Amino acid sequence: MPRTARKKSETRTYHIILRGINRQSIFEDDEDKEKLLQTLIRYKEKCEYSIYAYCLMDNHIHLLLKEGKEPLEQIMRRISGSYVYWYNKKYERIGTLFQDRFKSEPVETESYFLTVIRYIHQNPIRAGMIRNIKDYRWSSYREYSVTPKIIDKEYVLKIFAKDNDIAIKLFIKFNKENNNDECLEIEEKKKNISDDELRQIIKNQFKVEAWTLQNESKEKKEMMLKKALEIEGISTRQLARVTGVSANIIWKL
Repeated sequence: MPRTARKKSETRTYHIILRGINRQSIFEDDEDKEKLLQTLIRYKEKCEYSIYAYCLMDNHIHLLLKEGKEPLEQIMRRISGSYVYWYNKKYERIGTLFQDRFKSEPVETESYFLTVIRYIHQNPIRAGMIRNIKDYRWSSYREYSVTPKIIDKEYVLKIFAKDNDIAIKLFIKFNKENNNDECLEIEEKKKNISDDELRQIIKNQFKVEAWTLQNESKEKKEMMLKKALEIEGISTRQLARVTGVSANIIWKL
C-alpha cells in the first residue's frame, strides 16, 4: 500500500513524533537524552529551524518545530542520522533505531500552536510518569522560565503578554490547565510484559527455560534472541535480565 503524501504546513510549522522502531526504547540513560538535545542544538544552528517545544520520552520524541532554510524531511534526516550513528557506536550495535518515517502534522493557527505546546509538555503526565510538568527534566517546559538552550521562547511568550514576567505566569497557568486536547500521537500504547510472562513465552516458543538460552550454540542463541526481540512490549535490557545474555550482545543482533 503506497504511503500517503505528508501534509505541508503553510506556516512551515509542524508537530513531529519520532519513535523507536517496534516501539523500542531510544534512550538507555540520561547521557543518551543529553546527546539528543545536543544534536537538536547543533542542527538548529546549521538548518536555522526554530523549536518551540520538545519532550523526550523513553521510546519517542515530540517536537514543535518551524522549518528554516531546509525542508522538514532533510532536518529530520540530519537529526535522526546523527543520533543513531552516535547511539550505535556507544552500544556497539548496527542497524536502524527509529521507525523509518517520522509522523508530522501541520500547525496552522495560533490557538492550535498553543494547544500543541501544552500537549507536548503534558505528555509525561498522561504517561503516568509525573504529576506536575515542572518535575519532568526532559521537556522544554522549564526553559520558558530561564535562559533557554534550545527553544525560541520569545515568540511564544509574546502571544500571552507583552510584559515578560506576566507572559511567563500566564504561560505556566495555561500549561497546567486540565484539558481534553487531542493532537498527533503514536497509534498504540506500549504493551508491558512482566519478566515472568517473558520467561513463559520463551519456554512455550523455544521449548527451553529462559536462563538456559545463554548456553545454546551461537547460531541457535542468536536466532532465538532475534525472535524474542520481535515480541511486542519487551526491551533489550529486559531480555538480557531474563536470559542472562549480555545486553551488548543483544544490541549487536
